[in-house]
Amino acid sequence: MTLRKFLTGAAALALVGAGATAASALPVDWQTGFQAPASPVMEQIESFHHELFWIMTAVSVFVAFLLIWVIIKFRASANPTPSKVHHNTLLEVAWTLIPVIILVVIAIPSFKLLYFEAEIPNPDVKIRAIGKQWFWTYEYPGADAGFTYDSLGLSDEDAKAKNEPRLLGVDNIVVVPVNKVVEIETTGADVIHSWAIPEFGVKMDAVPGKLNHTWFKATKTGVFYGQCSELCGARHAYMPIEVKVVSDEEYTTWLADSKKKFAALETGNTRLAAK
Repeated sequence: MTLRKFLTGAAALALVGAGATAASALPVDWQTGFQAPASPVMEQIESFHHELFWIMTAVSVFVAFLLIWVIIKFRASANPTPSKVHHNTLLEVAWTLIPVIILVVIAIPSFKLLYFEAEIPNPDVKIRAIGKQWFWTYEYPGADAGFTYDSLGLSDEDAKAKNEPRLLGVDNIVVVPVNKVVEIETTGADVIHSWAIPEFGVKMDAVPGKLNHTWFKATKTGVFYGQCSELCGARHAYMPIEVKVVSDEEYTTWLADSKKKFAALETGNTRLAAK
């Protein structure tokens, strides 16, 4: 490893440890933690992860200490004639109750987080994401929109020309307003796909013949990337997701332009619009 690579990795670790900035919407080399959260759901996921990490660390250290203590104290040379203890009521009660208490401590915030993710607030924007081999089709239904378009991953050459990250940039991005509740309705047109954005804490399977729902509320503007997170065929790795979070004014302008750019979406019809 060269000195330059080492210093680059050390700087990346320092950035992750200090918390990534709002402009950091991509993973970095040597990263060991989450990407910076950009939604209330992801903030709670990260908080729960940190709590769980310290609980796991405490349990692991305690168990390791007991193992070392037993190995040293009860080794053959120190106990040529080992004692024969069949039962210890206090010990048996303790090793039953303590794990139960630990699990309850973990379960309470876990269930709170699950319900927080599952209960979708009244949405400001509704988008349907249709997984296909191997791209996404997006529908913006309703009176405020009414259009549909395909979103395909960029080739290496196009990504480089547009200064987009390789295997993450797309030709037609998803645009949403900042600090607004966005409901994502997922389904699959052929096999099971999965719509996922790490910074938003969103990951929902797109299953053929079924509609699944999830949501996010982006708390900062910027461009955020994700990928299909369900093995869906030969080009699974070439099915990226790109979401741009903008101000209300920019979103209104984008909606108006998109109505002209894409064909209208007929109510109840999931056909593709001409591009």
